[in-house]
Amino acid sequence: MKTFLLIGSVVLGGLVGLLALALGLTLLAGLIAFVVMGVRSPSKLTMLLRMAWANLLASRINLVIGGLIAGGTVVFVVLGSLVSSLNDSMARSVVGSVAGNIQIYSAKSKDDVALYGNMGGEPDLTAMTTFPAIKEALEKHPNVKTVVPMGVSGAVITPGNVVDRALERLRALYRAKQGDVVPALKDVPADELAQRIDAQKSHVRQIIKVLNADAQKAAAILADKALEPEVAQALARVSSDEFWTGFDADPFDALEFLENNIAPQVTDAQMLFLRYLGTDLDRFQDSFDRMEIIDGARVPNGQRGFLIAKFLYEEQMKLKNARRLDKINTARTLNERKIATDEELQRFVKENRSQTRDIVLQLDAIKTKTAVELLQAELGVAETDLSALLTRFFDMTDETFDRRYAFFYEKLAPLVELYRVRVGDTLTIKAFSRGGAIQSVNVKVYGTFAFKGLEKSPLAGATSLMDLMSFRDLYGYLTADKLEELKEIKQATGAKEISRDNAEAELFGGDSQATIVAEATPGIIDADKELTGAARKLRNEDLIRRVYTSEEINSGVVLNAAVVLKDPSKTARTLEELRELSDREGLGLKAVSWQQAAGLLGQIITGFSIILLLSVLVIFFVAGIVINNAMMMATMQRTAMIGTLRAIGAQRALVLGMVLLEAVTLGFVFGLGGIALGALVVQLFHAIGIPAWNDYAYFFFSGPKLRPDLSPTNLGVAIGIIFGVTYVATLVPAFIATRVSPLRAMQADT
Repeated sequence: MKTFLLIGSVVLGGLVGLLALALGLTLLAGLIAFVVMGVRSPSKLTMLLRMAWANLLASRINLVIGGLIAGGTVVFVVLGSLVSSLNDSMARSVVGSVAGNIQIYSAKSKDDVALYGNMGGEPDLTAMTTFPAIKEALEKHPNVKTVVPMGVSGAVITPGNVVDRALERLRALYRAKQGDVVPALKDVPADELAQRIDAQKSHVRQIIKVLNADAQKAAAILADKALEPEVAQALARVSSDEFWTGFDADPFDALEFLENNIAPQVTDAQMLFLRYLGTDLDRFQDSFDRMEIIDGARVPNGQRGFLIAKFLYEEQMKLKNARRLDKINTARTLNERKIATDEELQRFVKENRSQTRDIVLQLDAIKTKTAVELLQAELGVAETDLSALLTRFFDMTDETFDRRYAFFYEKLAPLVELYRVRVGDTLTIKAFSRGGAIQSVNVKVYGTFAFKGLEKSPLAGATSLMDLMSFRDLYGYLTADKLEELKEIKQATGAKEISRDNAEAELFGGDSQATIVAEATPGIIDADKELTGAARKLRNEDLIRRVYTSEEINSGVVLNAAVVLKDPSKTARTLEELRELSDREGLGLKAVSWQQAAGLLGQIITGFSIILLLSVLVIFFVAGIVINNAMMMATMQRTAMIGTLRAIGAQRALVLGMVLLEAVTLGFVFGLGGIALGALVVQLFHAIGIPAWNDYAYFFFSGPKLRPDLSPTNLGVAIGIIFGVTYVATLVPAFIATRVSPLRAMQADT
């Protein structure tokens, strides 16, 4: 009801505004036209205004012309407002999530910065090795609020499957039993450790039982699905009582056998691609206010850490059955889609029914018994096989979905691990360095994050956040930790560091037995001569706990940086001033707007603007031709009247003014009517909102709905185009009218 009242008030206001504008600006149009033509007589102005207003709807030709003008104006106002609003929304998405108002990077870079990647992968950017000086110089600009260092890269991780995780837990329990320091188990008594070991061994045996059953079913259905002899022998061995009776005699050997022969048979551990942004997390989290922590907490100031994008976390790391249920629930509640009629939702239901093993493998004997009892009570059946019960449970309809969805999260979800990577886990990330070597770092996952209004956007949710020190390690840059490590190695080995200037003398003269360490390129590791693990003294645990100062974080190299402005409305001017600053002080920077830094995404808005411009040109070009032809016809039809006016003493200026004023009045009245109608449509769109039809539209709309606003610039341009097209299209017919002689007009009348 409120929506209808709002729409009604908008409509009424629009009609009143239309009448006021039409009457008021018609007089203004006449005044402008007569000032241009040099006519100053108030009486003539009044007379011709009355004639223009009387003839406004006197001819069908005028209605055709007016309709074309009004229609073109409506299209221009609505499309212009949509494009302008899309541009503003896109700016909020890009600027508020990762780009800042301006992006800077080295002018020596082979590629341009592309924050969302490009067709050939990540752009090849040359590192800025003097970032502290660059940052200091830029932040002196009066409109620069802060400069946030950045670098984008990607890596493939394998979180491990359910067997890997079960065996890792069992290994940790045995390590704790032998007296090793396992932080999560350091306070667990010995008798409880023994109980946990027995329970975990029971879980592993349950997994093996499920794998055996799956293998037998596959062999019975498809002959070519029989297990290879080595795999069959391994399953037979770990299924025997002898294997488990002697397990405690050498548990680590038995665990190694399970890891090498049984874990690979479970294929739920597909590799995940992680695209991450290395940055000063403290500065980033303070500068981009749309960022909010969803799970866990922000990375402590100055520490290494990792924040996973919430969209990626839900889409790629969540239990697939649970993720499909979430998608069905969202589609039904927000988009009012039905399982009975929607093929995609039916596919989700079918996949959940057939893919239950991920849940079955996670449950040990005790949890399996609990799950069976819960499902029996919920479904009202006596079935005892967990897989069969889950298949029946996931066979959901529109009538049963809401209850079973709530049941899943209330009863079943606590029994399983919903996510393959959990907040608090230490994630091992391996990636190729800039020199081609494989680097790895261990970083703690502190939480998940999203940008307000962009929670469902794959574009905003595809990039996770990593601390800048870990990013430099992966990318192959010499960090403070590596410098410290290198110093200790040189002291331990007695190596001597020399400069380039003295290299020849040191290498080929003097003591030939001297140990030499060449001077490295400042700030960059030679990946081919990277130090091996045997020489390392610093441990990953120490790096995770270490707190870095702001100077340490910002003193290393970076690939690019986001410049956040105090007044975003001055972006264009500030951009030019920063370019001039770079040239003047020799900073060697490229500075680009957020739109250019967004790459293909930023060009989409430019494409929309070009389409709008072409549409307007076509519409008004056709309108100009039609108006010209129509006015020619109208002039020919009024030859007798024009001749009579000329016979009674009307000057050519008066005839010219009459024709032009009628055309301008027609253009302004119908043009303003089109503007008012277009404004009304835009206001209706704003009140109701244009819903994002898919996840990508969330990014373009900067939220679930686009609410377009009227642009004063578009309205001004629309008025100017209407006046110009109408005036120019009428000039030729108007001058023809001034050439009509009284004698010819009277002859035509007889």
